[in-house]
Amino acid sequence: MDGQNWLELMNSQQLLKQVKKTNQYTEEFGLTLSEKDAELLLAEKNRILKSEQRIEFGSSILPQMIYIFCDSSFISQNNYVESLIRLQEIFYMYKNETHDELTDEELLNFMKEQFETVCYGDFAYLEGTCLDIFSQAVRAGYRGYERTQGRNEFAKFDIVQRWDRELYLEALKDLF
Repeated sequence: MDGQNWLELMNSQQLLKQVKKTNQYTEEFGLTLSEKDAELLLAEKNRILKSEQRIEFGSSILPQMIYIFCDSSFISQNNYVESLIRLQEIFYMYKNETHDELTDEELLNFMKEQFETVCYGDFAYLEGTCLDIFSQAVRAGYRGYERTQGRNEFAKFDIVQRWDRELYLEALKDLF
């Protein structure tokens, strides 16, 4: 085994331990990862990094992402692994889209807040609307997120308001 493969194996084993250790915290929210789940998440992380042409130095974003999103109203044990895979895809894509202007924490904070309050758990809306608009602003020079660590930012750029289901149903009743 050459030095590079040995180093990759050591890093993977360390990350696998870190990911499995998150269970101690996430169990409180009814979320746990099996050994197989953790291995899948690491394999997907590597696939995503390759497809986004990125490399990771130091610690992985995955444990931090798990801690930030484990209390989500829209993530359950049934969709936990798939949600983490999708969040990784979105995270690395938007690290590229924002030209790495945001710190990992700023991007994760923005993603979590939008996922919970604007997107209501809709990954497509998070990716295709919220993060798209925000990344355009960042590329254009916006830096207000630095003061807020990525929190409370979308309202400044929200040019598309999502429809309110209850208001829609009320309006529909009025028509009949």
